[in-house]
Amino acid sequence: MTRPFDAIDTLAVNTLRGLAIDMVEQARSGHPGLPLGAAPMAWVLWSRHLRFDPAAPGWPDRDRFLLSAGHGSALLYGLLHLFGYDVTLADLQAFRQWGSRTPGHPEYRHTPGVEATTGPLGQGAANAVGLATAERWMAHHCNRRGPSVVDHVTYALVSEGDLMEGVAAEASALAGRWGLGKLVYLFDANGITLDAPAALTLDPTELPRRYEAAGWHVQSVPQGDTDLDALDRALTAARAETARPSLIVVTTTIGFGSPTKAGKPSAHGAPLGPDEARATKVALGLDPNATFVVPASVRARCAEVAARGAALRVEWEGRLAVWRANDPEASAIWDAAWADRLPAGYDANLPAWKAGEKVSTRKAGGVVLNALAERIPWLLGGDADLASSTQASIRSGGNFDGPSGAGRNLRFGVREHAMGAIANGLAYHGGLKPFVSTFFVFVDYLRPALRLAALNRLPVIGVFSHDSVAVGEDGPTHQPVEHLASLRSMPGLTVFRPADANETAAAWAEAVANPGPTVLVLSRQDLPVLDVAPEVVRAGVARGAYVVAEASGGAPRAILLATGSEVAVALDARAHLEAAGVATRVVSMPSWERFAAASPEVQATILPPHVRTRVSLEAASTFGWARWVGSDGVALGIDRFGASAPGERVLTELGMTAANVVQAVTRLVA
Repeated sequence: MTRPFDAIDTLAVNTLRGLAIDMVEQARSGHPGLPLGAAPMAWVLWSRHLRFDPAAPGWPDRDRFLLSAGHGSALLYGLLHLFGYDVTLADLQAFRQWGSRTPGHPEYRHTPGVEATTGPLGQGAANAVGLATAERWMAHHCNRRGPSVVDHVTYALVSEGDLMEGVAAEASALAGRWGLGKLVYLFDANGITLDAPAALTLDPTELPRRYEAAGWHVQSVPQGDTDLDALDRALTAARAETARPSLIVVTTTIGFGSPTKAGKPSAHGAPLGPDEARATKVALGLDPNATFVVPASVRARCAEVAARGAALRVEWEGRLAVWRANDPEASAIWDAAWADRLPAGYDANLPAWKAGEKVSTRKAGGVVLNALAERIPWLLGGDADLASSTQASIRSGGNFDGPSGAGRNLRFGVREHAMGAIANGLAYHGGLKPFVSTFFVFVDYLRPALRLAALNRLPVIGVFSHDSVAVGEDGPTHQPVEHLASLRSMPGLTVFRPADANETAAAWAEAVANPGPTVLVLSRQDLPVLDVAPEVVRAGVARGAYVVAEASGGAPRAILLATGSEVAVALDARAHLEAAGVATRVVSMPSWERFAAASPEVQATILPPHVRTRVSLEAASTFGWARWVGSDGVALGIDRFGASAPGERVLTELGMTAANVVQAVTRLVA
């Protein structure tokens, strides 16, 4: 029988509250309101339900906890410290300071025990759907022979702001549709947003009804500030509900205990102030003259929980050993997947195309994806209702079935933002290599998730087709122009825009090997396969740029730089320039990031500094090309929106022609 809640539990809740007050006051910055209100639900979850081992934060079968309302990070750091993670009191005292392990919002890989970077509202809620999806998929594929080795629950603490965001609504709809019964949202329903009462923008009865309609199991805890027993019962019921995800609506008071700020927006995002902090501690039964205090009884209770978690992990390791003996083949895949170690020869015998063939890079990409999927069993992903156009599906993989976990193709529907955030959740989980797919122009709909993938070095692959104004008749609403420049400006993101089918194969091989996020930008229209040796293509794509056609005599007077479909145009222009006596080199530059990372010596072999006559050609914004063409060069591109007409006509009207390249070079050498 479970031990009844006692005075130590109450003291532990108030200790969490006191630590949060102290962190925010010392930093003179932060959000005390959520920790003061949500500490009871966090304590009940962590002390009674969450399966974790602080000594092994990466234990694969641990339960996951995401603080989607990441502005309340002081609560999470207090939990990590109390339960024995490598987060010290000194770390708490350095809250929000330069170089500390307790930044303003939780950061993945920065603080032990933080499962995801949260704070941009809605992202953590959607990430949690990805984590629960990963658990369901891995359980299906691993729990076949012998004991189960994948059986854990994902919990997320979410706020009104989280659930107002469209990305949370998109992801929650999918969670209900997929029947993710091992997903639990603890909804901190404190009735307050940053600026005002939540009722001004949200009917308090709306969210529960919405979640019920989406297929969720919904419960409520009316006295979430104090009723630990009710919280315990709700969490127990949520864990028992395996066919539906669970939403527990926990009514709390933001800034609980604060005499003048409790229940008000002023408690949300600013220190209480010295006098109010002292008064709040008095109201909570804490010593107003002491800071960063953890009573010995609370430490002992937390140590008991940690020891219980360690025992669970040891028991799991025993089951894992039996499972390994029963299924050595699956065991080898498990080890490689969790280490993100690609199988030997994963890129051997990739599809190849002959010079002169014409094929769109989206179609080539689909062929390559399927070849890689045969060799990498943990490669899976999905599309925003566009797989038939983007070609990004695993033909033999089947569609993901939520109740069983079978299938490698995740059908996200027209939900680009949720797709990106759920893919991040798959990557946060570990053991999987996810990809997502849509038209390139719609990358704007998932940019916040893509930014977080870059911030956290998540190995998510974006497959974005219909890459330029060559989309044609659909017009400027569907023709990306500024998107390449904007993605290239994002730190940590590797972008490839391949020139032909063989470059696409090489780019895919680089993408699956990249420890961080990668974007493949692919054409709708057919492109000619370049006459370049396969080993040159592979090395050139890996390096980011390479010579596809050398100047006569090997001493260029002019250099043409291009990406994607414009490489073929540059080769056409070169033929005219060479005939006119201008020795011209053509460089394909599929990845600016890779080329920028190359050594100065490598860069100089491809772009000799003394050759200052340079012209770039790309059917996109020219922003950024000055870096490569130099002050004496010319960047030809499209610095306006497109138009509705056949793709070739649009390209011609907007200047993407060999004649314009020849004219630009001629002016420079005159």
